[in-house]
Amino acid sequence: MKNMSVVRPGVTGKISVLMIVLIGLLAAMSIVFGKLLAINIGTTIRISAENLPILMAGIFLGAPAGFLTGVLADVIGCLIVGYSINPIITLAAGSIGLLAGLMYRVLVNQKLSVRVYGSVMTAHVIGSMILKSVGMMLFYHTPLIGVAPRVPLYICIGAVESAIILLLLKNQAFAAQVERLNQK
Repeated sequence: MKNMSVVRPGVTGKISVLMIVLIGLLAAMSIVFGKLLAINIGTTIRISAENLPILMAGIFLGAPAGFLTGVLADVIGCLIVGYSINPIITLAAGSIGLLAGLMYRVLVNQKLSVRVYGSVMTAHVIGSMILKSVGMMLFYHTPLIGVAPRVPLYICIGAVESAIILLLLKNQAFAAQVERLNQK
């Protein structure tokens, strides 16, 4: 059987069956965390770990996989739950994975903790705090005061998500598997 495993589509343009499975799994996790296990506070604030799998896709699998995971998770999740698809929020979800993956590779010479926290926080500032808030303001006419609490919320959520990703990458067995994926 011919080896089809080129894991980083941004490098060669090819994608493996394993990559497709991992993107699907992470997108499904995002849907469950974000749409089914979320804690809704009013109409504009939702406490969830929906971005954790998207961030993981970007950091572990690369920026293109992170983008695809975010877009798929948002579109499929909206269809399952019955939300209207907001294209700005969908692109923002993709940007979270994209930016996490890009920043993780840009910060390659930094300590692991700086790489992870820098990647996650950059993705949340641009994707969650700015782009998703703009999408809510434009499509749902949410006032600025309604989206303002998203800033401290995503600082806290980002810190927790960063700690989880950092713990995973500090596990030698897990880190070896991530490295194996990125060398194919």
